[in-house]
Amino acid sequence: MNTIKNLTYLFLTILLLPQCTPEQTPNNQNKTNTKSTLLDEHSFAKSDAITKHLKLNLTADFDKKTLTGYARYKIQNQNATKIIFDTKDLNITSVTLERDQKTGFKLGAKDDHLGQPLEIDILPTTKEVTIYYATNPTSEAVQWLTPQQTADKKHPFLFTQGQAILTRTWIPCQDSPGIRMSYDADITVPKDLMAVMSASNPTEKSADGKYHFEMKQPIPPYLIAMAIGDLEFGEIGAHTGIYAEPSMLKKSLYEFGDTEKMLVAAEEMYGKYLWDRYDIIVLPPSFPFGGMENPRLTFATPTVIAGDRSLTSLIAHELAHSWSGNLVTNATWNDFWLNEGFTVYFERRIMEKLYGAEYAEMLSLLGYQDLEADVNDLESHDTHLHLNLAGRNPDDGMTDIAYEKGYFFLKLLEEKVGREKFDKWLSNYFKEHAFKTINTKQFIEYLTESLIKPNNVEVDIAEWVYGPGIPNNCPKVISDRFNLVDAAVEQVETGSAATIKTRAWSPHEWLHFIRHLPTDLSEAKMKEIDNAFTFSKSTNCEIQAAWYEVSIKNGYFKNNLADIEKFLIVVGRRKFLTPLYRAFKESGNLETGRAIYAKAKGNYHAISVQTMDGLLGVE
Repeated sequence: MNTIKNLTYLFLTILLLPQCTPEQTPNNQNKTNTKSTLLDEHSFAKSDAITKHLKLNLTADFDKKTLTGYARYKIQNQNATKIIFDTKDLNITSVTLERDQKTGFKLGAKDDHLGQPLEIDILPTTKEVTIYYATNPTSEAVQWLTPQQTADKKHPFLFTQGQAILTRTWIPCQDSPGIRMSYDADITVPKDLMAVMSASNPTEKSADGKYHFEMKQPIPPYLIAMAIGDLEFGEIGAHTGIYAEPSMLKKSLYEFGDTEKMLVAAEEMYGKYLWDRYDIIVLPPSFPFGGMENPRLTFATPTVIAGDRSLTSLIAHELAHSWSGNLVTNATWNDFWLNEGFTVYFERRIMEKLYGAEYAEMLSLLGYQDLEADVNDLESHDTHLHLNLAGRNPDDGMTDIAYEKGYFFLKLLEEKVGREKFDKWLSNYFKEHAFKTINTKQFIEYLTESLIKPNNVEVDIAEWVYGPGIPNNCPKVISDRFNLVDAAVEQVETGSAATIKTRAWSPHEWLHFIRHLPTDLSEAKMKEIDNAFTFSKSTNCEIQAAWYEVSIKNGYFKNNLADIEKFLIVVGRRKFLTPLYRAFKESGNLETGRAIYAKAKGNYHAISVQTMDGLLGVE
């Protein structure tokens, strides 16, 4: 690194305030220090009393749409007289210390994003706190689905989604990624349903509707997750399996049939999988994300079930989180790129190992297109890797900047030092930080001392981490297969779509093709393309969403509006909803978008609702 770059890096590093983790606070170094320190700007928790283990006991009432019971915590108490939890939209009924000693508590002022602090009176010697409570039907983390909203249409369904700060809406907790704890849970559900969690799980329904779970490894609260429904289990391999509704199980087992191979490939590259099993639950389509990396049990959208295993890079991504994110966790949501950038890099290495470099290159190029789109759409300060989300919802930082700019930064480092050295460094990084949290400043220090200096690497870290946009030295991705697709796009503009040779195309090539169609095609040309390739009736959700976006922008949507409406009503994945509703808005068809949203909103999770309300200006 040259002198100017060093000075730039030093200046920005000094400006960045260090983020405390429980292991690093002054209170943990000195047991007699009673100073209380805020750990995370998105949590009310203080460092002098930290949760270490959760015992959760809840009963699910589908008629009332409530979870009722208690959360009992073992705490690390540093002579504190108060312990503070995060809550939002919870009914707290009582609190006890050491099981049976009632104590005082109060809820603080409401914050739109953070909820309310729950301040509990404790003694300097208190080691256990029990909070008795119930959720409300409006809990943002919990989606209660009617039978009609499920695949089999027979039984209700429930799932939770805690990331980033929604676990506090169904469990009173210290809801910061910088606070790790183990947990066990006793969950009671209707007898004809099964409960599963991000923990050890049953493979058959219990006779009495009672289930016990254990997560012995310490995890941050956002990874505590639960689903309840008419579920069956199917085995993929010795360490992998699928939970799904009965009608979805067979097709899910086929679609995710390479999961065990992915697990083996991941271990060969970056070390032993430390979570015992890796299972997947296929949720109803209202799930707001593609997948959620809940340890031991990835929550997955059914929108990746295309019948040809073409979209299973999502599973490689969630599996990779077992190392980057779950094992080594971002200390705060300002450091979100440390979870996702590493995971995208790892995901593409898994896909390359299983399916070849050409396949991974297509994924990387599609990712770069997503990155360019976000750089164009976002404010400059939101295109930094390290973010400042103070006073904002941390969901605002969950963009392709964290995922793709983070990936390309790591790809650049790999190119600088060579793959062999980079792989050894990354394996050591996971090993040395296992079950710990890390912030951006700490990561840069580790990177500099363990990789940059030993290999005399010249790279402007500050430009990548604290600077806007895409740096000029971003690695270039070239895909020969996509070059042929580009030629096909030119051909379809001037000739007949039916004459293009597409027999061997993968869904990735189709996606690249659709994304590069001009936005000023005539209705007749759009109809010709649709007739030739039947995009409007595709069974691949990625292709559907991309085609519908082009349809809206080109004014062709009046020809396939029924298909678009059906898609938007059934699918709740925010990745698809945002560009489609935005296309309606930006093409001057806002009222059409709002009319569809009015029909669909009841099927969406609160995370998607919040985003779409803001986008469409709906109160």
